[in-house]
Parts: sequence; structure tokens; C-alpha cells
Amino acid sequence: MKLTTLCYLEQDGKYLMLHRVRKKQDVNKDKWIGIGGKFEFGESPEDCLLREALEETGYRLTGYRLRGIVTFLFNEEEAEYMFLYTADGFLGEPVPCNEGTLEWVSKEEIDRLNLWEGDRIFFELLKEEAPFFSLKLHYMGDHLCEAVLDGAPMELLDVLDENGEPSGLVRERTMVHMRGDYHRTSHVWVVRRRDGQYELLLQKRSAAKDSFGGCYDISSAGHIPAGEDYRESAVRELFEELGISADAGELRFIGFHEGWYEGTFNGKLFKNHEKSAVFLYEKPVEESALVLQESEVESVLWMELHEIERAVREKRPDFCLFQDEVELLISCLEGRER
Repeated sequence: MKLTTLCYLEQDGKYLMLHRVRKKQDVNKDKWIGIGGKFEFGESPEDCLLREALEETGYRLTGYRLRGIVTFLFNEEEAEYMFLYTADGFLGEPVPCNEGTLEWVSKEEIDRLNLWEGDRIFFELLKEEAPFFSLKLHYMGDHLCEAVLDGAPMELLDVLDENGEPSGLVRERTMVHMRGDYHRTSHVWVVRRRDGQYELLLQKRSAAKDSFGGCYDISSAGHIPAGEDYRESAVRELFEELGISADAGELRFIGFHEGWYEGTFNGKLFKNHEKSAVFLYEKPVEESALVLQESEVESVLWMELHEIERAVREKRPDFCLFQDEVELLISCLEGRER
């Protein structure tokens, strides 16, 4: 079992960061991390913390907090358990570090550094003064393939390149929306023909959602997990949110939509830049037979297509749909009749 400490000294709105550039054979090569290292025989976490801080920085810590435990897995190697600290009290004179270059960096600038993707997650937890946490981070090379916070899996998304294709970078969903990273979603519209008009099933988002709580939205929609494809995700989301069991071939693809939104929810900036595969589901659906996912969907409502278009065009605050996507639906549904 590998036991280590990781500590971020803080002062005047800055963290003391270590740029690991000295060792050639270093899993952290060229990354910016905190100070710390492996336990020596018989050491407690605090013993290791104090010794490593003195050896790497020249500072004797006088005030520190244990903030969480990070389970770090790299490739197929044995797990490393890191005791994560912050320290705001220290005495002494700085000394050169044989692990790399030490530099005080503003907390607002940390995200621009070459970090492990999982480190971005715990920096946000530190920023929010989250209670003591357990974070599991699993990497294959530099690729983050699993993140679990306090036993709950976190959503990992493929960040797209300028052509709308996966760039190879995988990032946690909250980080994606903080930065406005280009990512993928699937949109499924449940549609029916009644009295010569098209009606669409709208879901009313749960009030507890992190964005657009209580607003009318697409029948079923969701982020595409890293490594998954649009149609696979669409089928799963349709079942999870509405209880509709559909075969992949029953979803009719009508095009891609690129959307952008920037706003604030619960005091946090929310940036959404998404490439969405838009599907239609046209098999008969009885509202009474639906099984709504309580955490996602408060209720559903059938609404005539042009009534939806009018509500979106008039910017009704209880709707969170893109107007050009609704226009795509009109063109597809009514265009095939001509």
C-alpha cells in the first residue's frame, strides 16, 4: 500500500505550487502539484507532512488542515492513498527544491496550469470549503477514466476539438460547464400526430437541477459519457428519464445542433457549449405509462409544435429550448409532408 501526503501552502490568495521539471522518470513530469511525498517507516500522516514540507520548502508548518483523502490509481499499478492538506501557517526561509521549481500562484490562475484533470476537481472542493471528502481518481496515462466523490461516480465527458470530434481530453462535467468546454449531448424528442398537428412531449426539469430547474425542456436529453456514442446514450437516457424502452433503430436522427448558453445558477457561472445529436421517437407513448426519474423530471406535458416555437421565440422564462433546434423540428416534421 502506497501512503503519501499532498499539501498546498496558502498565503495572500495564492498557493505554493511545485512545477515538477527536475526528474526525467516522474509520473508527475511537467505537472504542477503541491508538496509532499511518501510515508517513511512508522510515520503518521502529520509526521510525513511536516517532514516533507521542511525538506521541500524550508518551511516549518504551524497551521494546517486535513481536507480529504485522494485514492490515486495510475494505469494498473497499486493504489496510492494521498492525505490532502492545506496549510496557512508556516515559519522559516525558503530553500530550493530538488523535485522541481516552487512558485506562488494566484488561486484564480491555478486552472490555467498543466494539472492532472482530477486535481481540478479537488481544487474546486477546496475553494468551496467542502467538508472532509474522499475522492477516487483513476488514470490511464494522462487520461482520467474514473472519478468518484464520497462513493458517488462523477460524470466524465469528452472535450471536443474545433471540428466537433473528441480531442482526447476527458474532463469532469462540472469543470466542463465552468470553463465552457465544447462537449456532446443527445436530444430525443417524443412526437405524436393528433388532429392533424404535431405534438411534442416536454419534460419539466426537477427544481433541484443545477441549471434551469423547473423549466420545460426536451423530452429526454443527456450528456454523452466519455467513450460512448450519441445513439447509445440517447437510448439509455430515454429509459432512465421517462421509462421508455426503445431500440436504437427506433430513434430517427434528424441532424446535429450546436448550442451555446452562458448564465448564472445558484451563484455559479454556467457555460454550456454543446454539440447535440437530435433524434425523433415516433412510436405511440401513453403519458400514464411513463416512469419519471424523480431526480431529473418533475412532470411532462404534451404541447403543439408551433405553440412551443411561439413560447421559445417570446423567450418565456419557463422554457429552456434553443429556437433554432425547434425550427429544425418544424422543418423536418412538416417538410416531409410537402
